[in-house]
Amino acid sequence: MADSDSASTSLSPSPTHPRKVLLLIDVQVNMLAPATGVPMATPVAANIERALHFARTSRTPPLIIHVRNTGEPGEADAPHTPGWQLAFAPARGEPVLDKTKNNAFSGTRLAELVDRKAALVVVGMQSDFCIRATCSAALGRGNTVYLVEEAHATYDRPEAYTVGGPVLFTPAHRVVEEIESELQEAGVFVVKVDDLPHVFDEES
Repeated sequence: MADSDSASTSLSPSPTHPRKVLLLIDVQVNMLAPATGVPMATPVAANIERALHFARTSRTPPLIIHVRNTGEPGEADAPHTPGWQLAFAPARGEPVLDKTKNNAFSGTRLAELVDRKAALVVVGMQSDFCIRATCSAALGRGNTVYLVEEAHATYDRPEAYTVGGPVLFTPAHRVVEEIESELQEAGVFVVKVDDLPHVFDEES
């Protein structure tokens, strides 16, 4: 993994609207670090890296867009802190967009870069916040959306608090399963990392 402090203005996006887009949402150091990262951070990071490799080596490479969450001062993803950095450095021509909302289309240039007829392949964090919100927004625009299994993740979800007792949690992997089921019902295609060469190369 390599950090990046690149501003979105430093990279030149494709002047056209490709039919395919790989969207990396909040793939940042704090989300994958041993102390602060999501459960299963290591295999999730490996699968995201594979998705990025498949996109970059495709016969018809998609537009690759990195979306970076910008937290408040003192948070793990506060701007220009180590945790805010991208876990995988963008290549030339891969835009970096900074966001402050769960929905990556809100307050960013994402809608300008992604044609409504494009198919989006989505990876990143967190499944029950930014992934769900962005996939839902993309469906609402008319985009075809693919969510990659085991290449998105979240944290354990607290469910109940008892006075003097333990906090009850839903494990992160269960939350991920719930989100995948919810998004599938809404129209998202859930695919495996190994499916991506076909997804990127097929005509749409």
